[in-house]
Amino acid sequence: MARNQMKTMMEGALVLTIASFMAKLLSALYRVPFQNIVGDEGFYVYQQVYPIYGIAMTFALTGFPQFLSKLVAEQTSPRAKQQILNDSYALLCWSALILWGVTFFFSHGLASLMGDPALALVIRVASFTFLLMPVLSLYRGLFQGELLMVPTAVSQVVEQLLRVGIILLAAVGFASTYFSWTIYQTGALAMAGAFMGGLAAWVILLYYDRKIHGIHLRINLLPGIPKEKRLLKRFFVEGGLVSIYSGMLILFQLIDSFLLVNSLTKSGLAEQSAKVAKGVYDRGQPLVQLGLVVATALSATFLPALTKLIVQKSKKQFARSAKIYLRFTTAIAGAASCGLAVLMPYLNFALFKDTSGNFTLMAFVFAVGLMAEVQAYQSIAQSQGSFLPALKAAGLGLIVKLLVTSVMTFYLGTFGASLSTLLGLIVVLIFLTRAESQAINDFRKERRFAWKLLGCVLVMIAVLGTFFSGVTLIFGSLESRMFAFVLSLFGVLLGASVFVKVAVMFRLFTVREWLLLPFGKKILRIGGKSHENR
Repeated sequence: MARNQMKTMMEGALVLTIASFMAKLLSALYRVPFQNIVGDEGFYVYQQVYPIYGIAMTFALTGFPQFLSKLVAEQTSPRAKQQILNDSYALLCWSALILWGVTFFFSHGLASLMGDPALALVIRVASFTFLLMPVLSLYRGLFQGELLMVPTAVSQVVEQLLRVGIILLAAVGFASTYFSWTIYQTGALAMAGAFMGGLAAWVILLYYDRKIHGIHLRINLLPGIPKEKRLLKRFFVEGGLVSIYSGMLILFQLIDSFLLVNSLTKSGLAEQSAKVAKGVYDRGQPLVQLGLVVATALSATFLPALTKLIVQKSKKQFARSAKIYLRFTTAIAGAASCGLAVLMPYLNFALFKDTSGNFTLMAFVFAVGLMAEVQAYQSIAQSQGSFLPALKAAGLGLIVKLLVTSVMTFYLGTFGASLSTLLGLIVVLIFLTRAESQAINDFRKERRFAWKLLGCVLVMIAVLGTFFSGVTLIFGSLESRMFAFVLSLFGVLLGASVFVKVAVMFRLFTVREWLLLPFGKKILRIGGKSHENR
């Protein structure tokens, strides 16, 4: 891959990383006042139905846009590009209508399976987000296929701003004695924010289409019949595959929605206590989402570029780029998951008022490292046109999660639920690794990357552990949420600084690889390394 093209890719990844970080930060931050106002039971109501919204937005933000970006990258003429977009849009419309219909009309049955029939109203409101999936997927896929990441980034931030604003208004309304809303009515209004945010994102994408292409993309609001029949298989196999992997944690969360409360009540916990425990368990979701921001942005940017290398039959450059992608993803996500685990007691107290579920959440955040590698391997496999092994891996992981969640939750509570998620991801990762070529898997062995990464992480953990142990000796147990929050922020800066410094010292990446990263020159300068011997 040409150096300029790789640099463009990394700049695109930076744009999506910043936007994704802002969106995920908003997504994490709103949960704090929302949970503080409506309590763990109100948080449980929202989080029980959240996977339905999450699946719809996974389709519209990462899953199908990534698939469409690959289709766009394969086309050689504007006419062929327009035809593939038209056919894809028709398939997206029919899929969205089916998903909306099933979710809306069977809301009572779904709520009963979750163990709480009162959730039906919230489920019906959430179902409407599926109707926005076609247009959002189409525009984002078009722009990303042309390596234009700004439209996706801006629409994502605007969508989250409006959504979060409505959610917080719902929380304020619940706290007000004037409205007298139940937690279920509050959850329904909060979920309506997703639909309003999606509408705003659509308007933003229309603006960028006119600005960049001169005219709006020609689409019909009512779905037609795809002219290219061969696209149907690719749509469901490839597009569905990307969506499954982009939303794998959401699917795991959906399994938890159906099984967790039921398993806790069967173990002897009162229904009310089980709902509160589920609300505490769900505190880990936004933290994991934040940890996965960079991995998701790298995946969205690398997939169309890796596809072009396959089309150009540049196997050597493909393998090199894939290994760089895996090194970046493994290092960043691995450091993030370990750092979050160390910081968890302070983050939990600072954000959610107490330290309930510390061990459960400390285990859960290791999903960041596992999920990041899973997404990376899946993107590499898909860019090579290898789909069956990835489908088998995803299916096996979901089956494992489905089979072990009830048992592990029954005996170990929500800690067992966290372990069941990690076990499912480990199974997926092992299957994907064995299906990949040895040349790409050797990224761990080259220049002793795995051992160097382990050393970087251990040094970071040791420094953070020493710092927090000293703080505890001096100040005693935590009593102030603000103090815990300041300590958490300092811990993030300290952990990141130590990890980067040690990574430069241990030569975790080559100088060329460092220079591909945003601010790579500054990192090397701070680390005391010259630009020689690249």
